[in-house]
This record gives sequence, C-alpha cells and structure tokens, in this order.
Amino acid sequence: MAVLVEAISVIIKRSAIDEKFPGEWDGFLSQLPNKTMCADSELVRIGFMSPVDVESYVKLLESHGIQYKANGPAIDLVVADQQRGFAETCDWASFGRGSIDGNPDHVVAGCVAVNSSEGTLVTPDGWEYEGSLSQTFSFTPVESIDKSLKFLRHEDGLDVYLNELTGKEVYMGRTGEK
Repeated sequence: MAVLVEAISVIIKRSAIDEKFPGEWDGFLSQLPNKTMCADSELVRIGFMSPVDVESYVKLLESHGIQYKANGPAIDLVVADQQRGFAETCDWASFGRGSIDGNPDHVVAGCVAVNSSEGTLVTPDGWEYEGSLSQTFSFTPVESIDKSLKFLRHEDGLDVYLNELTGKEVYMGRTGEK
C-alpha cells in the first residue's frame, strides 16, 4: 500500500514503532499530535503545515528511540514534502505522484515502502480529495510569513493570518500555540 503525503509529512517505518516506541503501537497512538495519521502495514504518515512542528515531532520520536538520520540515509523516519519529495536520501521507501478515483485530474503525492506489492493509497480518516491540500495546495515560505501575512489569531489548532496582498484569511494547521 501507499500513504498520502500532503504539506510536510513525517513517514515512519511501522516496524520501528512496534520495536522501539514505548508502549508499541498503542503508545504511539496515544502521543499523536494531530488527526492526520494514516498507515498501512509498513508505513505511518503524520502531516504538518509548519516546519517548526515537524522538527518538534521528529525530536519527540527520537526521544523515544525512532531515529531520523545518522551520517547517511534516513533510518526509521523520513520527512517528505508534498511538492519536493524526501528531504533526505531514503532507501526503504519511495515518493511519487499518481491520480486517484480514476480521475487523471485528481493527483496526489504518496509514499510506498520499497518492494511493497500493493499501491492502494491510504488516507487519514475522513479525508476527501475535494478541498484537500492535494487539490488546493498553496505555499508561503516561512521567511515570507512576516512580509505578506499578518497573524490574526489561533483557534481550533489553526493559526489564522490575513494575506495582506489578497485581503483573504489563510490558515496554517499547528500542533501547538504560536
């Protein structure tokens, strides 16, 4: 199978969670930072919209024995960007794009374990292509946030900004306060 990659995704080997994470799978589930998790029997994906949140989550995983990298390719986890693919070399998973629902206009990014025999896409509970980041993706570099976006508030796990160029509100999912 394959797991969805949207925004910035942390992809983890399921075997690493089962072997290293305190409390194994149930312990891992109890510490999820948001509701973007999806998993097949080989890979687990958690999505983020902020590099700061990704870094914080990777540090949490590392504190529980899940390794990112050490002088070489990704070990137990890899970070994948929806537009650019893997942030590091990874020899146990591959990144790609494909259409879903039989519709060539519905293109999504995904990640699959190397040598996996099945390519069915797994998505978070309740995920639909319509209105998803796969359909509506827009990107504002972190260094541009202070220039064109004015922070308005934090509500329901989202940072809400005013895009001063368009006059529209934009949203960034966050796992913590600003």
